[in-house]
Amino acid sequence: MALDTNFHHGDSPKDAPPILEMRDIEKHFGNIIALAGVSFDVRLGECHCLLGDNGAGKSTFIKTMSGVHKPTKGTITIGGKPMNFSSPREAMEAGIATVFQDLAMIPLMSVTRNFFMGREPTKGVGPFKRLDVERMNEVTMTHMREMGINLRAPDQAVGTLSGGERQTVAIARAVYFGARVLILDEPTSALGVRQTSNVLATIDRVRKQGVGVVFISHNVRHAMAVGDRFTVLNRGKTLGTARRGEITAEELQDMMAGGQEMAQLEGSLGGTV
Repeated sequence: MALDTNFHHGDSPKDAPPILEMRDIEKHFGNIIALAGVSFDVRLGECHCLLGDNGAGKSTFIKTMSGVHKPTKGTITIGGKPMNFSSPREAMEAGIATVFQDLAMIPLMSVTRNFFMGREPTKGVGPFKRLDVERMNEVTMTHMREMGINLRAPDQAVGTLSGGERQTVAIARAVYFGARVLILDEPTSALGVRQTSNVLATIDRVRKQGVGVVFISHNVRHAMAVGDRFTVLNRGKTLGTARRGEITAEELQDMMAGGQEMAQLEGSLGGTV
């Protein structure tokens, strides 16, 4: 089955209009066209997976969606309101949070300090103002527990956590600070099976809390585990969108891998690809 190249509004899991909508996005770097008319949207309580192989344009699209790059052409709307982000901070203020692969964490600092990262609550006034450590620890422990991670203590160094647990810290942090749309950049790419399972379970929890999740990946199996809709990106263009149940993992993989080109290669190599 081929992907449906038309978007279908109003029939998401929540049967609601998109919270984030990007239409006909182009991004040029001089004479290089990195994105050529990409359209994508996500609804609250939905996980929309953006799939593509290396060089498909995923990184440029993430940066355009999150305010790092301004689109050369096209429109971005949040809740139907046109947006023109000048920085990632403006995107965050609008409720778009991005968890990149590097996670922006300091390994030797505690989980709590990494959780708040410059947004620590204080108590007292004037010269008596100080960090509200008790509140910070309570929030961190509670939200990590809700995400399925039981910390030994809130002052545990974040570097002692597994890769999957650190991903969960970053996701929990974004949700706590008001993310309505959570963009996850290849969150499972460097993880083992168990850690991947934990991250996918975290994505499912976040989606059920009503957050719109954009899951960027080249791993079809991981996307199929949590995705409600799937969009394939190839050489800066979207090949279309399908809902869960409308397309198989094999069909998605085939489109990502180049379709007929891959089939021809398998034939020439005796089916070993």
